[in-house]
Amino acid sequence: MKIICIVAFLNDCKFMNNPDKKVHDFIKGHHVLTLATSVDNVPYCANCFYVYLKDENMFVFTSDNDTKHVQDVIKNNYVGGSVVLETNVIGKIQGIQFNGTMFLPEGDLRKKANRKYMKRYPFAKLMKTQLWVIELDFIKLTDNRLGFGKKLIWKKDAAKN
Repeated sequence: MKIICIVAFLNDCKFMNNPDKKVHDFIKGHHVLTLATSVDNVPYCANCFYVYLKDENMFVFTSDNDTKHVQDVIKNNYVGGSVVLETNVIGKIQGIQFNGTMFLPEGDLRKKANRKYMKRYPFAKLMKTQLWVIELDFIKLTDNRLGFGKKLIWKKDAAKN
């Protein structure tokens, strides 16, 4: 099986102050992200069930402290990842790639994140894991339904300007 990646020229991409509704809708329509960590130039990936806090622009998920990805995050909490729609139809390809800072939420953020996560995944109450969040600072949505290779890009720094 061949995987073909097509990159649009930067001037064909749309930059936004806030993540576009299409980005929010895509994230809301899925439930598993691939988390990418790296320490000492050694990459690692893990899949996690997530919920999304739209107002905070954060992914919420749980993980065990003994996992490789959490141990990596203790050393380097800047992470990347993706959420994808699996399809063989090129015209239906959709997915996001993201970067952000992963940390243990505290206070009101922890309460909100925990409430939303446990509502969607009540079985998580039975697991001995910790709640984590990723505060996003970059999102790229590829959605071929909008046009072949169409990309919507959001950057947190651009939102501050």
